[in-house]
Amino acid sequence: MNYSIRHSTTFCYEPAVAESVMEVRTQPRNDVRQRCLAFSLDVRPKANVMLYRDFFGNAVHHFDIPGRHKEIEVSAQAMVEVQARTDLDGSVGSDWDDLDERVSEGDYWEMLAPSQFAASTELLQKLASQLRMQRRDMPFVLLKELNAQLYEYFDYAPNTTTVNSPIDDALRAERGVCQDFAHIMIALVRSLKIPCRYVSGYLFHADKAKDRSPAGATHAWVEAYLGELGWVAFDPTNYLLGCERHIRVAVGRDYADVPPTRGVHRGEAEGELRVSVLVTEVDAPAPEELPPAMTIRSPRDTSTRAASADIVGQQQQQQQQ
Repeated sequence: MNYSIRHSTTFCYEPAVAESVMEVRTQPRNDVRQRCLAFSLDVRPKANVMLYRDFFGNAVHHFDIPGRHKEIEVSAQAMVEVQARTDLDGSVGSDWDDLDERVSEGDYWEMLAPSQFAASTELLQKLASQLRMQRRDMPFVLLKELNAQLYEYFDYAPNTTTVNSPIDDALRAERGVCQDFAHIMIALVRSLKIPCRYVSGYLFHADKAKDRSPAGATHAWVEAYLGELGWVAFDPTNYLLGCERHIRVAVGRDYADVPPTRGVHRGEAEGELRVSVLVTEVDAPAPEELPPAMTIRSPRDTSTRAASADIVGQQQQQQQQ
């Protein structure tokens, strides 16, 4: 399946700020089942954009706008080919002993240790007990069950958490957005000594799909290392296994490693952030305009650390509404 992706982000400041430094993670990854066929990034005001790969192999575009400005527009466009995974039907994969042996021979420690947003708490331990999170059955079978349990246990509810919310907020409310679903599942899976990582990307919403996460937004899910089966994707928000509709952009220990944009600016200003995302099949007619942007407003920040850093940090959360 081939997809066209348009991801537009606009930052507005009042009054003008003196300088902005920003990094962007919007370029889809290349792997055995996904190829980024084309990618372009346009930044206004014009800036010298540099590309590097972070520790996890994600493409990161970095730029600095030194002059005074009231607005920054970042527009990413990509064409991606995604192939369906066909080896999971009827498969159970590695047992616990085989998985432990494969993990011990690999380098998975970053995806086994607690991280900023995926660490155990008393509430998480209570949930783990309720869901019988212990080493039983086969690892793949157990995680498929967990994927279903989290989908049933938590309501998908926009605006109930923020991008910096700890998992206890969603656990206490029994509701949240896809970022919360992903962090909770990661923490539970790592407690079983299974490597698990956070995936940021896009979900194509097919006509007959009954997805809870909305179109016009970025999405988050998880991948667990299951030995013989390799890395297997689970989407507890929508009760899905990773499929050809999931388009991977960045992976990390949790959201802190993969925000679509992160930056700071110099100056005291009120900020507003508008985001639009459109994912279409390549052979479908392309709309002339992006859908209406989601808007985030931030109060004036009197510190030298940018107000943009605060609203940038909220971008992923708002796109998941």
